[in-house]
Amino acid sequence: MDKFDAIVLGAGIVGVSAAIHLLRRNRSVLLLDKGLPGEATSYGNAGVIEREGFYPIVFPRGLAELYRIARNEEARLNYNRRFLPRLAPWLLKLRTATGPRGIDAYAEAMNPILSHAAAEHGSLAGKSRAVEFFRGTGWLKGYRSIASFEAGTKAHLALADHFGVRYQVLGSHEIVDLEPDLSPVFARGVLWPESVSVSSPGGVTKAHARLFDLMGGVLAQGDARSLRRENDLWVVDRTTGPATAPDVVVALGPWSMDLLAPMGYRLPFAVKRGYHQHFKPRGDAALDRPIVDVDHGYVLTPMRQGYRITTGIEFDERDAPPTPVQIERIMPQARALFPIGEAIEREPWMGARPCFPDSMPIVGPAPKHPGLWLNFGHGHLGFTLGPATGRLLAEQITREMPFVDPAPFSALRFGGR
Repeated sequence: MDKFDAIVLGAGIVGVSAAIHLLRRNRSVLLLDKGLPGEATSYGNAGVIEREGFYPIVFPRGLAELYRIARNEEARLNYNRRFLPRLAPWLLKLRTATGPRGIDAYAEAMNPILSHAAAEHGSLAGKSRAVEFFRGTGWLKGYRSIASFEAGTKAHLALADHFGVRYQVLGSHEIVDLEPDLSPVFARGVLWPESVSVSSPGGVTKAHARLFDLMGGVLAQGDARSLRRENDLWVVDRTTGPATAPDVVVALGPWSMDLLAPMGYRLPFAVKRGYHQHFKPRGDAALDRPIVDVDHGYVLTPMRQGYRITTGIEFDERDAPPTPVQIERIMPQARALFPIGEAIEREPWMGARPCFPDSMPIVGPAPKHPGLWLNFGHGHLGFTLGPATGRLLAEQITREMPFVDPAPFSALRFGGR
């Protein structure tokens, strides 16, 4: 049986980053996944490192919006009605957590770590030779009417002013000046220049995994659910045989509770499914940055594979068959915004985001088991926060002074269960 100082379960951006930070602190590390690094949740996102992610996704409160959602015809949100009774307790917790006081608490907790997110990505990218994927062009959020701009930005921009985060409000003509191949459909836009984007989030994760290997870490395939406690150590089965360590990190994203629930953890956890598909542009049309069509709930972002369209949220069983109706709903609006050509893949890709109702991850020790550490539940900010929470967790494991306060991300906020 091979012995390590730490085992990290999950080779997405969160797990790979934690594994590298532990190696940097002279720990021997095994990184285990059932598949290859960067091919699950870390592959299928908009590839944005959000500086302004201190405003959570909130539960709708207006009657008009609730009526639109009830019709289940929105591009921003789709759901399986038969799944709603199981999801209802989580949605009620989301409603409570995203009231005005909850939004302020979220912003105060998240801003410190978000202020380090781009720098932590840069620290890893410089070593892993992934700098070629990064763009410092910010991203643009577009609003199709003055009313939607005013309703959708007032609180968010106030927080940006409070934290000193730069932004630029653009009119219709200024948006087209910035991105000449966009049609003039946006009445207003907000450019967030401090956010960074990448042309392949999966490629970045794979580059970091190669760095982990070059640094002396051990990559292996296996089933994380084989984790067990033996003689005060953790043991997990690889395809090449068992391995053991005193510390183990659960960074399994939407699969984390598959391991933790049988161990007795009852956390308010949900999975938001989402889709993306790549398209060729027509002619020589191009974009320099990701574009969010806020009113219709999708992101159009230039990737190495083509122009990626990512959808909003779908609520259903994590492993239920794909129902990519949101891509179909989005396409007329996307084609009116940008000259989109033929699809590159035959079918949209589907992934899942791991979420807690307060929109913050758990980053720290598991309450019931010594040597068990948790780093999951990043929601829509997994790619943004992976390197930063990887560092924060490694500092806790090695008993260093954390670079930000870990208390808001403790599992104890859910009652220690």
